[in-house]
Amino acid sequence: MFLQLNHQKLDVFEIARAVTIQCYKLTQILPHYEKGNLVQQIRRASLSVLLNIAEGSSKRSAPDRVRFYEIARASLVEVDAALDVCEALGFISKASCPELGASMNSCFALLSNLIVKTRSLS
Repeated sequence: MFLQLNHQKLDVFEIARAVTIQCYKLTQILPHYEKGNLVQQIRRASLSVLLNIAEGSSKRSAPDRVRFYEIARASLVEVDAALDVCEALGFISKASCPELGASMNSCFALLSNLIVKTRSLS
């Protein structure tokens, strides 16, 4: 926001940011009694994707960067698992959030490619 850093230019960072925003918006429609459970977990995990990409990009060594990118990808899988529970409970459906699904798939693919590319640098 205030700093002009290279990670902000990465496609994966922009898509992860979109995933985070979409998750925050989606959780607004979940039942009020899920505020302390699913809502917080989805928000934390989606934010973790974005923050770990940012933090990983600032690391000097390729192995350190890979570690943070892997954590980001794992957090994305965590969001997906939580959304699966939301769907099973009838709170959402895949059809109701196609943009989020597309963003998550794109983010996962870009993170996977970034991990492979960064590993090859070490």
